Amino acid sequence: MIMSRIEARRDEDVPATGPLVDRLLGRLPAEAVLTDPDVTASYAHDMASFCPAGTPAVVVLPRTVEQVQHVMRTATELRVPVVPQGARTGLSGAANATDGCIVLSLTRMDRILEISPVDRIAVVEPGVVNAALSRAVGDHGLCYPPDPSSWETCTIGGNIGTASGGLCCVKYGVTAEYVLGLDVVLADGRLMSTGRRTAKGVAGYDLTRLFVGSEGSLGVVVRAILALRPKPPRQLVLAAEFASGAAACDAVCRIMEGGHVPSLLELMDRTTVRAVNDLARMGLPDTTEALLLAAFDTTDPAADLAAVGALCEAAGATAVVPAGDAAESELLLQARRLSLVALEAVKGTTMIDDVCVPRSRLGEMLEGVERIAGKHRLTIGLVAHAGDGNTHPTVCFDARDPEESRRARESFDEIMALGLDLGGTITGEHGVGVLKKEWLAREIGPVGVEMQRAVKQVFDPLNILNPGKLF
Repeated sequence: MIMSRIEARRDEDVPATGPLVDRLLGRLPAEAVLTDPDVTASYAHDMASFCPAGTPAVVVLPRTVEQVQHVMRTATELRVPVVPQGARTGLSGAANATDGCIVLSLTRMDRILEISPVDRIAVVEPGVVNAALSRAVGDHGLCYPPDPSSWETCTIGGNIGTASGGLCCVKYGVTAEYVLGLDVVLADGRLMSTGRRTAKGVAGYDLTRLFVGSEGSLGVVVRAILALRPKPPRQLVLAAEFASGAAACDAVCRIMEGGHVPSLLELMDRTTVRAVNDLARMGLPDTTEALLLAAFDTTDPAADLAAVGALCEAAGATAVVPAGDAAESELLLQARRLSLVALEAVKGTTMIDDVCVPRSRLGEMLEGVERIAGKHRLTIGLVAHAGDGNTHPTVCFDARDPEESRRARESFDEIMALGLDLGGTITGEHGVGVLKKEWLAREIGPVGVEMQRAVKQVFDPLNILNPGKLF
């Protein structure tokens, strides 16, 4: 994913790093401790726009659990904030540095420790790249289903921190459903294990789920036990064109109400379709107002596609094109994969929202986003994991134009408000971070905020773990 970013700000008043660095070097190799300001600045932020980022005092790249424990003990003793990071592909500012912090980059903890075909689990370190894990377990006839769009570069630790999703969630679910157990280094350096490696387990509170999606604010994940599934057959894809977004959303409702379980159900609005056409000359008809992509990885995917194709036609599809084989399926999916790159080409900068609504209200979401785009005189393309109701309205704007940037931010907020009005949530898979923390308070209410802050206080009484995120 390509996205323009607002540069991290530099602060001349950042505290001196000498004593901190000396303490860290007491039990860390020199190559694991980065202090060059030009280098540390590159670790200051993730891929989110409109999110402030501070200047790190130091970047640490540990390779062992013991090294992470040393970092956290040092941070606790010196009262220094710590910002855990993965590959920094996030879109909410959750990995953004704060002034004078230790950036704890876990990318060098990248070992796959175990793959068990019998237990159908993998045990991994947080720096393992999602795609690397998928390929490794594939050699054993297994699969790890969560597949964020950045799966070729994002890490398992980052996926756990933000509870990320992906294209296949409609059938296989999100990251949280595959995390069975964790080893976590707490703020004071203690090591805690949660969860299990068994298929079942209900002993005590589910602390594993608590850490998934906590954005590094409760502890540092240093090992994960992940559930695996048997590798499914190659999926076949169908593309259906519609003369309106409402008709495409009606088709989504018919498919889900009919009990179908597609492995993928994606929607692209007319703005996105035209952007992809402009970028890649894919030959999609200019009359297409919405494109729906459905896929099945069942034993008889052609029959499933035929049934879904009939439902699309009943909802008003102007064309239904099923793939005959895996190669044709890949061609049909190419348009969806190009969506975000194509939208960025419209104006040079994109701001990707992540609002999830009930499937039954997906059509209202599309109509509302179109209305907001007209109100603010902006190009806003929308792609959606339609089977989940998880929409990604993408605001296209010129970051060099202050007035247009202001309108982009206002439209972004209005889209989140629309999602809440429709009974949805401000984030389906990207997380809260810095970008949406004010909106989190609106969604969960004052009592919810009070309880979440109380949980944070238990795990991190000094508030040194990723401060300023979530709330």
